[in-house]
Amino acid sequence: MSIQHALLTSLLERPSSGYELANRFDHSIGYFWQATHQQIYRELGRMTSAGWLLVEHDTASTGRRKKTYHVLEAGRQELARWVAEPGSTGSNDQALLIKLRAEAVMGPLGAGEELRRLIEQHQQRLQMYRDIEQRDFSVADRDHTQKLRHAVLRKGIMTEENWLAWAKETLPLME
Repeated sequence: MSIQHALLTSLLERPSSGYELANRFDHSIGYFWQATHQQIYRELGRMTSAGWLLVEHDTASTGRRKKTYHVLEAGRQELARWVAEPGSTGSNDQALLIKLRAEAVMGPLGAGEELRRLIEQHQQRLQMYRDIEQRDFSVADRDHTQKLRHAVLRKGIMTEENWLAWAKETLPLME
């Protein structure tokens, strides 16, 4: 996932200085996706150069110059393009959460399609895990090694079941 899309989403929620954005990021998106303050400042510069952000310069009461970043139309278009783009295979949970937040602030962008696609992937993975469990762990008499291997597989099954429960609860919000 691109830090730029996470930052665009945060700035659409509320234009901010780099410092404010880094602190907000730490206490919201940062709970599930990490970025250092240095990364955030570097990306803000890149996004400004790309024409995605406008920088408003204010002189605070302390006499220090404060930069407030605002998302321009080009930044909105880039975020909308990214949200509508299917993610790569593998773990897309972090990107999906950013896409859902972007859709919350910008309106329907196609994140529902991504969620449906990921539900299908997770259902297939869950079925594969259940098939392995049935094939390899259906015998009650197992040694310690087999019990530990089954415990690992059970964790995978529980993770997929939990993810699917959340996704099925979230999907109606996308329609």
